[in-house]
Amino acid sequence: MKLSAKIGDGQVGKEGKKTKIKTKFHVAENISGWSFIAAAMVIFAIFTLYPVISAVITSFQKYKPIGSDWIGVKNYVDAIKSSLFWKSVKNTILYTAAVVPLSLLISFSISVMILPFKRKTQSVFKALYYLPGIASGVATAVVWLWLYDASPSGIFNRILGVFGISSVNWLSSSKTAMLSLILMALLSSHGSNIIIYMAALHGIDNTYFEAAEMDGASFMQKVRYIVFPLCKPTTLFLLVTGIIGSFQVFMNAYMMTGGGPDNNTTMVGLLIFNNAFTYGKYGLACAQAIMLAIVIAFLTMMQFKVMGDDVEY
Repeated sequence: MKLSAKIGDGQVGKEGKKTKIKTKFHVAENISGWSFIAAAMVIFAIFTLYPVISAVITSFQKYKPIGSDWIGVKNYVDAIKSSLFWKSVKNTILYTAAVVPLSLLISFSISVMILPFKRKTQSVFKALYYLPGIASGVATAVVWLWLYDASPSGIFNRILGVFGISSVNWLSSSKTAMLSLILMALLSSHGSNIIIYMAALHGIDNTYFEAAEMDGASFMQKVRYIVFPLCKPTTLFLLVTGIIGSFQVFMNAYMMTGGGPDNNTTMVGLLIFNNAFTYGKYGLACAQAIMLAIVIAFLTMMQFKVMGDDVEY
C-alpha cells in the first residue's frame, strides 16, 4: 500500500511538473506574440497615427514654428473658396477618369494575351513590363522629358515629322500638357497590374475553358463569360487602389510640368505640397489633405457598394 501510494504521488508530481512546464511555455509564447504586436502598434502610432492627428489639429490652426494660433474652420473655408483648389480637383478627376479605366483595360488585355504562353515566357513578359516600376520617379521623368522634347529632334516630334505634322510643345501648351501626363501614365504603369491579373488568371480552373471549348465558344466568348467575371474581385481591387493612387498623384506633375502651364496640370497632391513647402501655409495644406482623404474614403466606399455586391471573395 505504501509503495503504491509513493508511486501514485510520483506520477502526480510528474504530471504537475509537466503542467507547469506547459503553462510556462504558453506564457512565454503569449508574451513573445504580444511583443511583436506591441512593436507593430508602436510603429503605427508613431509613423501613421501621430502624423494624422497632428495634421487634423494643424488644419484648425494658423501654423507657426512656435505658438500656432487657433483659427477654427478658416482653413477649410479658404480651401473651399479657392478657385485654384477646385481647378486642381477638376484636373485630378480628369486625370483619374482617363488613366484608371484605360490602364486597367490595357493591363487586363496584355495579361490575357500573355496567358497562353509557357510559364517561363510569361515571367519574361512580366519582368519586362515591371521594369519601369523599378526605376525611380526622377529617372522615369528624365526619360519622358527627353521624349517630350519640344525641339524638332524630340522623339515624339520626330514621329510627327514623318507624317508632315509640325513640332508640338508638349509640356508647355495648355492643350497638350494634361494629355502628355496621361500618356506617360498609360505607357509606364502596368507592371504591378499585370502581375496581379496573371495571378488571378492562373487561379481559374481549366475545366471552365474545357467546357467552353466543347460548346464551341470563341476566344472572346471565353474572355467575356469566364475570364472577366472570375477576375471581377481583382478588377475591383485594382480599381480602388488605382483611384486612390491617381488622386494622390504628385511626382509626374511635379517633375514634368510643375503644375503648369497656367495650373492646367496642378493636381490636388501638388497643390498641397506647394501650399505647405513653397508658401508655408501648413494649416491650409493640412485642411486640403483632410478633405482629399475624405473624398478618397467616400469614393472607395461607393465603389465597394456598387461593385462589391456582385463579387464573391
